[in-house]
Amino acid sequence: MLIGDFARLGQVSVRMLRHYDQIGLLSPDSVDPWSSYRSYSPEQLSVLNRIVALKDLGLSLDQVGHVLADRLTVEELRGMLRLCHAKVEEEMRVASTRLAAVESRLRMIEKEDAMSTDYVVKPVEAVRLAALSGNLDPTVLETHIGPMFDSVATKLTAVHASLATAIATYAEVEGGMDVVVGYAHDGDAPEGLEIVDLPAATAVCGVHLGPMSRINESWQGVHRWLVENNYDYDGPCRELYVRAESEDQQDWVTELQQPVRQRT
Repeated sequence: MLIGDFARLGQVSVRMLRHYDQIGLLSPDSVDPWSSYRSYSPEQLSVLNRIVALKDLGLSLDQVGHVLADRLTVEELRGMLRLCHAKVEEEMRVASTRLAAVESRLRMIEKEDAMSTDYVVKPVEAVRLAALSGNLDPTVLETHIGPMFDSVATKLTAVHASLATAIATYAEVEGGMDVVVGYAHDGDAPEGLEIVDLPAATAVCGVHLGPMSRINESWQGVHRWLVENNYDYDGPCRELYVRAESEDQQDWVTELQQPVRQRT
């Protein structure tokens, strides 16, 4: 097969085939000594397919050469593809989260002159949680909170405990965000969980409707109202998940609770 025909069969450019030849990655099966025409055999298509697949996995051509020399099996290549697939999915998820954060920030800017005043100062009861806690990067909270709740729920379900009241608390610290996620629980902590006692408090409370990707907009409104009405923070903010069942989160209802004290 002449180089043009082989390029069409392999769905690559002639220029790319010449480059592979120059670096010793895929040389023609034969070269006419008079015309210098390159010819390839159909059997070389398997090598070309491996080169393209490995490049798409993110390997450099030098790395591709080493992999080809190791003669990986199709199943080994498929395993590498699965790893690449997971990596690309994670990159897409991170990019989507960043875009949602930018859109949320733009909506905050748009609302700067139209702040809602639907907040109430009220007492919130003490509650004991069976929970997980950790210090997280504030920019990636959304990717960790759900799995943390799932882990707590699994451990509580194993001991037939209630999942009726889900609460998370957040406290900004110098090293990131201290987070507690859990469910109201009266008994001892199941293995792998801890007991966290949230004290009774007076809190500025509001309601967030919809997905968690937009909750920062609602929290910014709470914090602005708090400052403008002469209150000081008096503990980590809390989220009480009143309704959190649908996958798309469009009908979620979250009560925002910020413990406060009146400024003197």
